[in-house]
Amino acid sequence: MKPATDYPGRVRVAVRLRPRNAEDLLSDADFADCVELQPELKRLKLRKNNWSSESYKFDEVFTGTASQKRVYEVVAKPVVESVLSGYNGTVMAYGQTGTGKTFTLGRLGKDDASERGIMVRALEDIVANISLASDTVEISYLQLYMESIQDLLAPEKTNITINEDPKTGEVSLPGAVTVKVQDLDHFIELLQIGEGNRHAANTKLNTESSRSHAILMVYIRRSVPEKVEDDINSQDRKTKSNLPLVRKSKLLIVDLAGSERLDKSGSEGLLLEEAKFINLSLTSLGKCINALAENSPHIPTRDSKLTRLLRDSFGGSARTSLIITIGPSSRHHAETTSTIMFGQRAMKIVNVVKLKEEFDYESLYRKLETQVDHFTAEIDRQQKLRESEKYDLEKQLRDCHDSFNETRKNLVTRSEFLEQKNTRLELDIEEALAELNCQKDQNSLLEDKIADLEMSLKQNKQNQLENCTYQKALADTTQMYERKIAELMKQLEVERAKSESAEEQLDAMKKLSDEHKKLIQHHEMENSKYQRALADTTQMYEMKITELTKQLEDEHTRFEGAQEQLDLANMLLADYQNSTQEQEETSELRLKLEEMYRLHESTVNELQSLKAEFKDQIQEKEAISEKLYAVQEKLSAEEKRRKAIEHELVNLKKGAPEGDKHFEDKKSYVKENIRGTSVLGTSASLNKSGTLRVTQSAQRATIAKICEEVGLQKIIQLLTSEDLDVQIHAVKVIANLAAEDVNQESIVEEGGLDALLTMLRSSQNATILRVASGAIANLAMNEMNQGLIMSRGGAKLLAKTASGTDDPQTLRMVAGALANLCGNEKLHTMLKEDGGIKAMLGMVRSGNNDVVAQVARGLANFAKCESRAMVQGHRKGRSLLMEDCALEWLIDNCNTTSASTRRHIELALSHLAQNEDNAGDFISSGALQELQRISNESSREDIRNLAKKMLKSNPVFQGEMRLGQQ
Repeated sequence: MKPATDYPGRVRVAVRLRPRNAEDLLSDADFADCVELQPELKRLKLRKNNWSSESYKFDEVFTGTASQKRVYEVVAKPVVESVLSGYNGTVMAYGQTGTGKTFTLGRLGKDDASERGIMVRALEDIVANISLASDTVEISYLQLYMESIQDLLAPEKTNITINEDPKTGEVSLPGAVTVKVQDLDHFIELLQIGEGNRHAANTKLNTESSRSHAILMVYIRRSVPEKVEDDINSQDRKTKSNLPLVRKSKLLIVDLAGSERLDKSGSEGLLLEEAKFINLSLTSLGKCINALAENSPHIPTRDSKLTRLLRDSFGGSARTSLIITIGPSSRHHAETTSTIMFGQRAMKIVNVVKLKEEFDYESLYRKLETQVDHFTAEIDRQQKLRESEKYDLEKQLRDCHDSFNETRKNLVTRSEFLEQKNTRLELDIEEALAELNCQKDQNSLLEDKIADLEMSLKQNKQNQLENCTYQKALADTTQMYERKIAELMKQLEVERAKSESAEEQLDAMKKLSDEHKKLIQHHEMENSKYQRALADTTQMYEMKITELTKQLEDEHTRFEGAQEQLDLANMLLADYQNSTQEQEETSELRLKLEEMYRLHESTVNELQSLKAEFKDQIQEKEAISEKLYAVQEKLSAEEKRRKAIEHELVNLKKGAPEGDKHFEDKKSYVKENIRGTSVLGTSASLNKSGTLRVTQSAQRATIAKICEEVGLQKIIQLLTSEDLDVQIHAVKVIANLAAEDVNQESIVEEGGLDALLTMLRSSQNATILRVASGAIANLAMNEMNQGLIMSRGGAKLLAKTASGTDDPQTLRMVAGALANLCGNEKLHTMLKEDGGIKAMLGMVRSGNNDVVAQVARGLANFAKCESRAMVQGHRKGRSLLMEDCALEWLIDNCNTTSASTRRHIELALSHLAQNEDNAGDFISSGALQELQRISNESSREDIRNLAKKMLKSNPVFQGEMRLGQQ
């Protein structure tokens, strides 16, 4: 039976209704749907108002509950089967933004295979129905963005040109990448890469609106089986019986960008320009559809690149299926009407489907070329083999001839040599006989010499015995002198030690002498003060005593006068005792007398108090005199002690050796006060204002409530969601939870750390990278989490993230995470091998103060842990920071304006100086001068002390500084 090759085929059109979403339910709560479906009649009613509607018939009508499998089997599967049979095919989706075109065509269905779209299902059928041994499947994935064709599998290829064959009119894209598909997983991976490079944006109509037309091109090349070849007409069979047949077909799956009205989508700026180009290309496509539906003589396919690419799909030789997607909302009645009319016009287009079957000249050519190459190689190999055998035979013949001539020459030479040897032997025999006769004469002489030699031998033995005795004595003497030299060396060392201790004591005594001198001066000053005070007090008391004595004399005089007046009064009283006037005068005199008596008593009391006060002052004067005497005794004792110390110092100076080169260094080392340095923390903390703290507390309370209601495990699962907004919100919640120590263990146990690292590895979103890096930085504050992060490649991912972004906030988060990892000495080697140190130093390119501060903190943590491990004996050798040029960066930024950054840099340099293997780098790079400056000018006392300690404890630094002073 002969298969049909060319047949007419109308464009089949199906309509799919998107179910209502939350926005539709909210905005259209009081209105009915504008679309009524009659799937059993394959009809659709579009309401104009409550009493009028129009009915449209399609090849298939899908409700909102239709499955992805049914949509594929009705719309795309017949086209795929036709493509497998050798015909070109096209499956295209058209509709308003947000009505489900990408869901219908490009859904990957990674978590749920039932949600797979037409692209994945079509490739699944194609791979299942071909033989990978004889057939090939290749794909190209493109997007038409702002009238420019870009390769989604190779984003660097833009503005790809379109070529048209002038004979056949076939359209090709020679600049596009074509990838051979190995299996379905390989295709899904390629599809993911392409979707990641496709332009999308958030509009009012759709949170992830496609801003470009996506075109998947599938090229299939299949060999025609033998039974099919038998059906070809006999004439061709006779002429080309040995030529294989091949069928080449192409499948286009087109996901058009959604048409939209600018007033509804709210597009501005770049989104506005994108919308203009989308609407322009869709308008051009609509014009071509109208012209084809009306059988117009001119089809404007060259007005747009989209219509040029779809030239074969509408009015060409491809079998085409179109699915139009609409929404139920009455708000978009005009857009829904336009989409339905587009589908109605497309149903009028008839394509002439052609079988693309041709002889496989290329395969036959390759096969014949392979055979020719094989035969040529075999002939050449046989020819080379014969030439090699001929050459070997000729060589063997030449070797035999040369060997024969050589043997002949050797025989002649041997015979001549033997004759000469025979003659020489005869002469030797004669000479030997003459020598024997001479020997007989000499034997007698030799006997005499032997006797003399025996005597000499005895004499030599005696001399050897004497020499042995001398050598033994010499060895004993040498050993004795060596012991004495060793003892002298020990004594010399002891004397040097004594000299050093004497010098130290001398310094201490000098210091003590200075203190005593100051004390004596102080005592002398106090003594002079006491003497002046004593003189003043004595003078004051003498003046008071004089005054009191004078007062006492005046009172005594007054008392005597009063006594005389009293006697006189008694006399007058006796004279005027009988007289009334005399009585009155007597009473007056009595009152005066009583008053004078009271005055006398008060005077006596005051005199007694003055005497007591005078006595107390005399006692106080005696006490002050005793104290002054004690001070004078103490001063004299101190003076004697000072003289004794000075005398001892003079004796020590006389006994101390001169010319000790290390005296100054050792003296300064003894006087140095060595103290522990402060430990730099591994966690970064920022001082916030009161308002921000209140806000953070509220946010943490909200997040804790969300975590309690939803569950941590479900939140972590949302990190793998296909919805980008869901991923962003989920990673923000995890980052806030990771800031609390109590949540970190649960996050790691539930797989949160692995999910965060996966996001760093695969995501391209700047917000996700920034927040995920911050969450990892929070987890890295825990030592146990640090090991897990490193073992799972966290340092490599952080370094990769830093190299791929210029965002200061992301860099600050990455630098903070790496700085926390630097605080674990066990991870240093792995951190360096994974590029963590290099990445930190590379991040300073941003120039952001916060990023630089985090880098400085990380280097300080790294250097501090290294020095601690070296002191504990866990580590030896040159610092790992030296290999990545960290020392040069520290020197260049040592005078930065940021106090925090400068403090970390100074601490890092001080700790690096503790490793003696770094001394050479410090001297060659100029870090030694910076260390000296830090020891004098650092704002932190602990850092100054640490720098001073390193300068004085390292002999290499001491030698270099002495050379610099000279």
